[in-house]
This record gives sequence, C-alpha cells and structure tokens, in this order.
Amino acid sequence: MPMSNRSRVFIAIAAISLVLLYVLPLWTIKLIAPQYPEGLGLRITINSVVGVKPNDLNNINNLNHYIGMKRIEPDAIPELRLMPMIVAALVITGLIAAWSSRRMLARTWVAAFAIVALIGLVDFYKWEYDYGHNLDEENAILKVPGMSYQPPLIGSTKLLNFTATSWPAGGGIVAILALGLGVAAILTDRGAAVKARPVAQGALAGTA
Repeated sequence: MPMSNRSRVFIAIAAISLVLLYVLPLWTIKLIAPQYPEGLGLRITINSVVGVKPNDLNNINNLNHYIGMKRIEPDAIPELRLMPMIVAALVITGLIAAWSSRRMLARTWVAAFAIVALIGLVDFYKWEYDYGHNLDEENAILKVPGMSYQPPLIGSTKLLNFTATSWPAGGGIVAILALGLGVAAILTDRGAAVKARPVAQGALAGTA
C-alpha cells in the first residue's frame, strides 16, 4: 500500500521549507553587559557566522582576545562549507520520498533528518565548548582561575559581567517545524494504514 496523500504532502512541504535555511539565520547568540547595553550579537547562518550589527563580530573577537579565546573565523569552520550541501541533499531526497510514495523511503528520510539535526546540535555544542574552554591563558590579559566562557546551547548564562543568551533563529525554527512535520507525516500514514487494514481484510473475506 502506498503512502497516504496527506503524508506525501507533509513530507514535500517539510523538504521544500528547508530551502529557507539558505536565507534565514539558524541560531543567534547575544551578549549584554553594562558597557554594551545594546548588546553584541552573532548570527550563525548555513555557511557563515556574522555579527548582528556590522561591528559585532570584530568587537566580540577583540573582547575574546582579553580572556585568551580564539578568534571566530568563519572561513576556518569546515562545517559551514558542508552544511549547504547537506541541506540540499535533504531537500532533494525529501522530495523524492514524497514523489515515490514509498513508506520506507519516507521513514528513512525522517530518520536521516533527525540524525543530521542531532549531529548538528552536538557539533555546535562542541564548537562552543572548544571556544569557551580551550583558552590561551599564557597570553590572556584577563585571567580568572577556573573560569570558562562557553555560551549556552539554549537559554542564558552569566559569563563575568556579560549575560550570554543563545536561541534558535528563524532558520532553526523552520528546521524544527520541518522535522516535526516529517514525524507527523509518518504518524499520520501509520494511522491511515491501520484504519485501511480491516477494510482490506473485510473485502478479502467477502470474496472468499
């Protein structure tokens, strides 16, 4: 039995919506302190890390120098070169799964999407951990024994006199909703298959 039309539409919408990740930022990190009441911010996009305001990235790198953190250099982050290709693969395979109407292909796509999302979050956490913990203490101007400067993956935390806040941005929210729609497609299709089974069995019994 092929996948239900509703589930196919859900998968197709989920796949197409991922195109928005090419124009919307995935994540934002904001730093607020008394000397920066308007805050400094970073936007993480599918292929770069940019400041919320024009000079934010440069200002953050200058502040990081005082505590021995590495400079944030988008060109030195290999994941940013891979992500556009990964998203493109998800879009294409999702549309193929919707067009083919094969349940196994759709389930495989949703599972692959979930695994990619999980790996992305783990990798982002490790990236934050590396920048916040692996400090050049020998050349740091400001040294606080035992202090680390890792921003949170989600939520807010205090880093010296800065409050660091990290949340999904527009692209991240789209990805979450797309994954949820993919899961809904699988559950909807499973429900439709369960309802259709007794009808099919009854039709077979009537012809016996």
